[in-house]
Amino acid sequence: MSTMEKYKKDYIVFAEAGFIAINQADEDAAVKLFKAAETLEPNNHLPRIGMGYLHLCKLELKQAVKIFEEILQDEPHNEMAKAFLGISLSLNPKEVDHGEKVLMQAAKEAHDPMVKDLAKNALDFVEKFVKKAAPPMQSQPPKKSK
Repeated sequence: MSTMEKYKKDYIVFAEAGFIAINQADEDAAVKLFKAAETLEPNNHLPRIGMGYLHLCKLELKQAVKIFEEILQDEPHNEMAKAFLGISLSLNPKEVDHGEKVLMQAAKEAHDPMVKDLAKNALDFVEKFVKKAAPPMQSQPPKKSK
């Protein structure tokens, strides 16, 4: 049995460990784990979703959007990529409305209950914190110096 065949059965372990590494703020490990998973199964989009998620967590929104859009071009019904794309777009002030539409579609059409919940929670977050208008700055008259 080749080394590649030996580790192929552990593909999901590498991919999942990549997500855990992101949550532990270990970017180096996450990238290496996703590359390993991608080497084992080059046609599976999960490692690319992981890289997009890494960019999203770092608020590198353009890179995240690019990755999620590429995945959706290849696999239009990828629920996880669609939900993460909606989040990435809605955090960009110029794309909030587009992001909300993507999230609404993900919340409505997703078959995976966790993806559906993610999209719904993201919509709530956008409504409460992203779209909420900041109170106008009130100018104070300059203090008189003595």
